Amino acid sequence: MIVIIGAGISGLTLAYHLEKQKKDYVLLELKSNENQAGGYIRSVREQEYLYELGPNSLLCDHEILSFLEELGISNEIVDANIVSKNRYVYKNGAYRKLPSSPISLLFNSFFNWKTKLKIFGESKVKSKTHAQETLTEFFERRFGREVVDYALDPFVSGIYAGNPDELLVQYTFPSLVEMETQYGSILKGLKKNKSTERKRVVSFKNGMQTLPKAIASKIKITYSEKGVQEINKLDNKKWEIVTDEATYQASKVVLTTTAHQSAPFFIKSNPKFGESLQKIAYAPMVAVHTIYYKNDLKMPLNGFGALHPSKEGLFSLGHVWSSSVFSGRCKDNEVLFTTFVGGSRGYEKTRMEDHQIMGKVQKELRELYGIQTLPVTQRIFRWEKAIPQYDKYIAESYEIAESLEKQNLYICASWKGGVSIPDCMKKAKTLAEKL
Repeated sequence: MIVIIGAGISGLTLAYHLEKQKKDYVLLELKSNENQAGGYIRSVREQEYLYELGPNSLLCDHEILSFLEELGISNEIVDANIVSKNRYVYKNGAYRKLPSSPISLLFNSFFNWKTKLKIFGESKVKSKTHAQETLTEFFERRFGREVVDYALDPFVSGIYAGNPDELLVQYTFPSLVEMETQYGSILKGLKKNKSTERKRVVSFKNGMQTLPKAIASKIKITYSEKGVQEINKLDNKKWEIVTDEATYQASKVVLTTTAHQSAPFFIKSNPKFGESLQKIAYAPMVAVHTIYYKNDLKMPLNGFGALHPSKEGLFSLGHVWSSSVFSGRCKDNEVLFTTFVGGSRGYEKTRMEDHQIMGKVQKELRELYGIQTLPVTQRIFRWEKAIPQYDKYIAESYEIAESLEKQNLYICASWKGGVSIPDCMKKAKTLAEKL
């Protein structure tokens, strides 16, 4: 029997593929999450308004689209509007459109000429990656400081809510390290590995939670009040999983829970692993949803949204222009901003009271978009531990996890091998085939 712990997108996807293979499995989840399958993927519908509390969209290739069709939710897909291909970054007091191609990079004024020459000459930079090299060190070495400040920094904030000075390139973007090693250049590597497949950015008519709900409807989940209490290795080479309601013996165990949720399972049986998991940091995040009338804005929202480099000192990490990306998020005469506050460099902001955060967000929106009125409505949602940080503290957990795989205990969680929804789904499918 295979025991899967955690019914987030990884656990659900893994269970689905095991179900298809007719494998014997048990998927364990807390009873408090019985109506919230999908972990951090949550959507809330309030009359005409649709709020995403976690991920706002799904980047689909053919494999993911085929899976959605298999689940029977293709008719629920909403494609991102064409304007969402435009991405903006706040620089020197204004929003500037990021160049999206070599031609636009050449003629766009986003980067200065010194930086452009550094980028186009990247193939001449010597390769010298080391195990503890941070994203900042890697990108500054290959592309220069301006790319770090105004491309890497906001990009990392948008994906990891993290600090590029802390995150290690070998864990965060291992493919870039491979390209440097194999081709001696990131640009050469990207060109060699360029896919002809066109990917789609999608959501669903009733939000992102449509996906985990669809998967959950096709599998069996076992709920308990307090969940897993401990995991022990037995003399017969099996694993013992103890919950508050039952004890299971399994030939294989898969952890899909967060590092801090998993750590207590090993306090008795493998304290070194438990302690290493506790060291993995998770960035806190606050999502603020703010709705205004379109006529209240002094600028059009023709894009996916805008990111704020830390160097610019703004309150939030950035705004997703949710109603510009997908239709059906608010009324036609309104706009919906989804603002992200906090991250690994903004712990103190996440400790503020709700009304303080919402007030700060309103002030920022007024100043950036020329708004002079109060919002139609505003909502706030908090994640105390949102996104794992692939920093120096994660290395020990990786090493122990790899040794435990030889004993049939596997990790299929966002803290190992990628944090995005497609990453988690593909890892789960691959592991299901392995099991």
